[in-house]
Amino acid sequence: MKDAYAAAGVDIEAGNEAVTRYRQVLSQRKDARVLEGVGAFGGCFEFQGFANPVLVASTDGVGTKVLVAASLGRYDTIGRDLVNHCINDILCAGAQPLFFLDYLAVPKLDPEVATAVVAGIAAGCSEYGLVLLGGETAEMPGVYADGAFDLAGTIVGAVERAKMIDTADVAAGDAIVGLPANGFHTNGYSLVRATLSRQRWTEPVADSGVTVGEALLAVHPCYLPYVRALQQAGVRVKSMAHITGGGLMHNLPRALSDGLAARIARASMRVPPIMSLVVREARLSDESAYATFNMGIGFCVIVAQADARRAVDAANAALATKPIPLAAGLAAVIGEVEPSHPCGPRVIIG
Repeated sequence: MKDAYAAAGVDIEAGNEAVTRYRQVLSQRKDARVLEGVGAFGGCFEFQGFANPVLVASTDGVGTKVLVAASLGRYDTIGRDLVNHCINDILCAGAQPLFFLDYLAVPKLDPEVATAVVAGIAAGCSEYGLVLLGGETAEMPGVYADGAFDLAGTIVGAVERAKMIDTADVAAGDAIVGLPANGFHTNGYSLVRATLSRQRWTEPVADSGVTVGEALLAVHPCYLPYVRALQQAGVRVKSMAHITGGGLMHNLPRALSDGLAARIARASMRVPPIMSLVVREARLSDESAYATFNMGIGFCVIVAQADARRAVDAANAALATKPIPLAAGLAAVIGEVEPSHPCGPRVIIG
C-alpha cells in the first residue's frame, strides 16, 4: 500500500536518496575543518587562522533565474551562481568565506536534479576554499508549480577586525574601479523573461557567440580572486560594492559615506550584448536601466587616485589568468568620488 505521506506528495525515500547522493558528491572534497557535515542536525566547523576575527554573514537567493534553469533543464550552473553571489556580498566587508548552507525547495523531489544543483554548489564552494557545511532540501507540493524550484544560501566568513572595510575611509577624489559583468548575474530576470519569450531563447545574441538561453545562464562571477590580486599588489581597498538588484544607482551609494556621491563615466563601461538587447527591446530609459541592471559592471572597488592604475593593472592581470566567460570588458576606472549635493543623486551617470 502506498505510504500516506507519499500519497500526499512527499517522497521520503527520494529525500533519503538525495542525501546519499549529496554525501557522495561532498566525499570528493574533504576538509579538515568540518567536524560534522551533511546529514547531521547541525554542521560543525573548526574556526582557524584568525587572531581577532569578526564574523560576516549573508543570505541570498538567485531570484527567478531558477525558472530559466528549469525551463532549459540546466541545473549544473545555478548552484555556482548562488555561491558566487554570496561570496561577493561578504567580500564587501573584506571577509574571507568560511562555510555555506544551502536551501533547495521543490514541489516533488527528483534526486538527480537535486544532486546536480547541490553538485554545482559544492563545486563553487570548493573553488574558493569554502565548506558546504549542510543545508535543507524541502519537498513542498502545492507551494511550487510542477518543474519549478527555489534556491537560497547562507554564507559565513570572517575578517580581522583591523582589516574591516570602513566607508568612512572614502574621500572625494578617490577612484572607482569597475570589474566587468557578463550578463544579468542573478538579478532582473523577471523583466528579462517578460521581454524575451521562451521561444526566443535559441536565437543567437549579436556579438556574443552564444544563444539567448546560454547568455541568460552565464554564471554570476565571483570577484574574490580579482580583489585579492589588487590587494596583493599593495593597493589599499577603501570600500567595495557588489552591483546586484538596483544596479549602480542603488548599490554604489552603500559603499560611500554620507556627503559623498559617485560620478560615473558611461563611456568607460561596456554593456554585455544580452543586456543591450533587453534594454533596447524593453524600451528602458537610462534611469531605469542603470537602476535595474548592472550595465556591465558587476563589482566596484574604491581606491585612492594614486592607486588606481596599479589596481586596474592587477585586476586585469588576474582576469587574464582567470577570465570571466562572456565578460563584456576588462577592469577599468569608471568614475570618481565627489561631494554630494544635498538635493542631488548619490550616483551621477555622465
